[in-house]
Amino acid sequence: MPAATSTEVDAVAMLRAIAHPTRLSIVRRLAVEPETCACDFTEVFGVSQPTVSQHLKVLRDAGLVTASRRGTNICYSVRAGAVDALAEVVESLRGAAPAG
Repeated sequence: MPAATSTEVDAVAMLRAIAHPTRLSIVRRLAVEPETCACDFTEVFGVSQPTVSQHLKVLRDAGLVTASRRGTNICYSVRAGAVDALAEVVESLRGAAPAG
């Protein structure tokens, strides 16, 4: 089996990151409402601030979201191209699957 390409490694990291229900929900919300403050997620998802911070760190490390400071707040958005990269991975699976 050939070694994984860097693109495949990146795709695996993104897929792992969104495999958690809360992280997937965060990305979905950011897709609709970019520049959302991290503090807003505690109320929306009913989790503590440290839990939200950990989820956002996983999403940042996977390259799915970006952060920008607005005064004392940190706001998050889906990284440009991240959703397209995921869609490309899923689409490549469609071509590999037998027609059914």
